[in-house]
Amino acid sequence: MEHSEKPFVSIPAFHLAGVVPIAGQPLEFKMDWPDCMMPVAPNFTMVEAAIHECAWAGCETIWLVCNDDIAPLLRYRIGDFVEDPVWAARSFDYRPSESRIRIPIFYVPVHPKDRYKRDCIAWSVIYGALTCLKVASKISKWLIPDKYYVSFPYGIFPPEELRPLRKKISSAQNFYVLKNGESVDCNHYTSFTFGKEEFIKYRRVIRKEGTGTYKGDVLNEYGLAIDKLPIEERYSARFFELERVFRDLDIEEATTLEPSWFHNMGTWEDYKRFLGSEDSADIKRPWDRIMKYREFNLTGVDVK
Repeated sequence: MEHSEKPFVSIPAFHLAGVVPIAGQPLEFKMDWPDCMMPVAPNFTMVEAAIHECAWAGCETIWLVCNDDIAPLLRYRIGDFVEDPVWAARSFDYRPSESRIRIPIFYVPVHPKDRYKRDCIAWSVIYGALTCLKVASKISKWLIPDKYYVSFPYGIFPPEELRPLRKKISSAQNFYVLKNGESVDCNHYTSFTFGKEEFIKYRRVIRKEGTGTYKGDVLNEYGLAIDKLPIEERYSARFFELERVFRDLDIEEATTLEPSWFHNMGTWEDYKRFLGSEDSADIKRPWDRIMKYREFNLTGVDVK
């Protein structure tokens, strides 16, 4: 999508958009609720931990990529916004309530034409970034995102360790969270940022390497494919792993963080390993001022 660049100003406007990918092929938990709502602490779910991480990273907006079947449930649990934890507890400010920053949350369904065809977790990341760009560019060029911060619900670490790196995360340089020196290109659910150039590269992988319904080697007189692929070979992009899409990363030139501990939770064994570790005691639900079900007031309606 083409858009006009932000003009130079003395005070740069940097929009770091958080993307939390949820839509995609289900994991192996097989519960009655979505996989992202598995608990990581009392009254604290995977998706809420990912949102809390985005808030610590300094995101100005958060985009949850979830389909319409679970969006109402998530919104009933999460609400319309969270607060920036850095600004939530500044009790010595002249007017503390005015210095608090709300981070709006948007619920994005994957386009129907992509469902059951290319809707892997990686595509949720790409589609969330694309939706954010389209919506922001229609409102104002000042809202166009400069970077996208991806926080997977299925990877967890102490989010407050992002605090000293907020300025570096919100910069032209990419940022990667590492696990034992490895990032998302090794199939870890580690957070990372990307920009316009990386977005084009990642989207091309799914478009070019994913299969469709027909083979492309036999064409009719109109130049259309006529031979169908076997059912098990159709729409292979549905099952693309993270390492298949997010590859050739510029980790050596980027800002990195290897937290004190990190756990993948994408499988039942990894999930049990995290809950049984001492690290799980460090994860608690944030206090209500930061994360609580709240809605924005309607225009022209007084605060209750």
